Amino acid sequence: MSPELRRQMIVRSTLSLITEHGPAVTTGRIARAAAISEATIFHVFSDKDELLDACMAEAARSDDVVYELADIPLDAPVTARLVAAAGVLEAYLTRVGTVITYLEAGGHGRARRYSAASAGGMREVREAFDSVVASLAALLGPEEESLRLPAPHIAQAFFDLLFARSRNPDYRPHHPQLMEIVQLLVHGSLAGSSQTETAGAR
Repeated sequence: MSPELRRQMIVRSTLSLITEHGPAVTTGRIARAAAISEATIFHVFSDKDELLDACMAEAARSDDVVYELADIPLDAPVTARLVAAAGVLEAYLTRVGTVITYLEAGGHGRARRYSAASAGGMREVREAFDSVVASLAALLGPEEESLRLPAPHIAQAFFDLLFARSRNPDYRPHHPQLMEIVQLLVHGSLAGSSQTETAGAR
């Protein structure tokens, strides 16, 4: 098995365990799940933290999501486009949010977010998120001339709302549905408000 395939196997085995045990999962348990020796893990990764960084980067991989967003027809109404995009992103962001939540619960993300050791993994996560936001901005292309803010800014706000929603899947009292998020983004929060009224309130 090539080093890259072995790395992928270890990361995927670890990801499946993280959702069950959080960052407390041991390298011994990971080795058993991957059917390898524990020493093999440390031939591929310098330490457990580097492995967890790789898991975060793998969870954030967005290739399939970007392809699915590109398949949304631009001639559909903007609300329909954004609802479709939200549906595509829901499973992706729930997966990413679950992994990040578990890792941060053990202090992994907070302790290493700005460390040199985790820079590579975090860069990959940011690049994946950036590619999704760029795809969302492209969906707003037909409305470019009538947008109040640049499309990338709106796309980032949309992504952030969906991501925040995914981080708290069990907290529902005021949890907006996907359609509600889209309606808020497209029409604002004031019923019957006009662009002039909104500008005057700034």
